[in-house]
Amino acid sequence: MRIFYIFLLFISISFADPVKIIKIYDGDTITALTSKKEKIKIRLYGIDAPELKQPFGKASKRHLIDLISNKSLNINARGKDKYGRTLAVLYNGDQDINAQMVIDGYAWAYDKFSKDYITFQQSARSLKKGLWIDKNIVRPSDFRKLKKLSRQ
Repeated sequence: MRIFYIFLLFISISFADPVKIIKIYDGDTITALTSKKEKIKIRLYGIDAPELKQPFGKASKRHLIDLISNKSLNINARGKDKYGRTLAVLYNGDQDINAQMVIDGYAWAYDKFSKDYITFQQSARSLKKGLWIDKNIVRPSDFRKLKKLSRQ
């Protein structure tokens, strides 16, 4: 039965389905409206952008805004995360927006879940692009762990 629901997800939200961005939360999370007028919260698949309270967090969000504002966008859904958000690759024509965030140095390749963007991250890091200019930059996943520990 679960496979059937996953199949339905991919039918209802497909690569060919254009989306309109209605909210950008940070460098890897957005809300979009599908052509069927469904509102979906999307976590960009395979990348992890700095948290807003982290160095480069606001810059990452601004960069995503620059990449996707007033553009014709499509998504390729890859499933759901533990928070129920749709995991997706966002496209502007042939341009993989998720990859572009990593290429430009505004997100990490989220290698815990995907190996798709590791080469782009290595290149951005060696060229000191975006957040890679900071030698002491902390991965968002580590930042979240530290924040959680400080609340205990």
